[in-house]
Amino acid sequence: MTPVHPSAAQGFAAAAETYVRGRPGYPAELQPWLASELELQAGRTCVDLGAGTGKFTKLLLRTGAEVIAVEPVAEMRDQLVAGLPGTRALEGTAQAMPLADGSVDAVVCAQAFHWFSDQAALAEIHRVLRPGGRLALVWNVRDESVDWVRALTGIMAPYEGGTPRYHSGNWRLPFDGRLFTELEETCFRHQHVGDPQAVIVDRTLSVSFIANLPEAERAGVKARLLDLIASHPELRDRESIAFPYLTHAFRCTKVALTAS
Repeated sequence: MTPVHPSAAQGFAAAAETYVRGRPGYPAELQPWLASELELQAGRTCVDLGAGTGKFTKLLLRTGAEVIAVEPVAEMRDQLVAGLPGTRALEGTAQAMPLADGSVDAVVCAQAFHWFSDQAALAEIHRVLRPGGRLALVWNVRDESVDWVRALTGIMAPYEGGTPRYHSGNWRLPFDGRLFTELEETCFRHQHVGDPQAVIVDRTLSVSFIANLPEAERAGVKARLLDLIASHPELRDRESIAFPYLTHAFRCTKVALTAS
């Protein structure tokens, strides 16, 4: 199996339970988007690639389509199966899915494509899709127009290093028109509502490069998060807060290869 990026393999293995508690769900508006843009419904088959703990798998299952979760990190896959019993969850990577050629109608990568955005992954996605099949990429992105969210990013940023991230835009590079049509984007507003421990602390500690830190440094990050919560007027003494996100959803269609 193609090696998983070390930051993802180690960080998500260590933080799988924290990921379940701290990561947001997705806006309700994505449900009709999945139906209209990916034509997901009963009788269709969809792959949730890089499915993690199943946060997006839940939304896909509601479409009525058959959903196959593909996830390389065993600890994340275990959380998915525990939370969604009966879901078909396979070990695999974006470059090596245990699926037959032309066997699925859609592939969705939620909060994941930046980890494996290369030509090999696009070629493998192209392989498993039926003619005219759709690829969708979805990310929840922190809304940094809110000042305490910018402060949170300031706490995290020094540890990022060269970890693949959505905001770099490097994930777009493999899309050269040979395998898929041009990406079409839709954006939704979303809020993760809950107690500050889950919505801010667990959310941040589940980030791969934070989860990979030595224990003392991770404890330092947690202390700074707690100080932000205790000192910021929009967070202080709140039992429940709303973490704002912008959910970016992209879709494209498989291009038929022509003989050269």
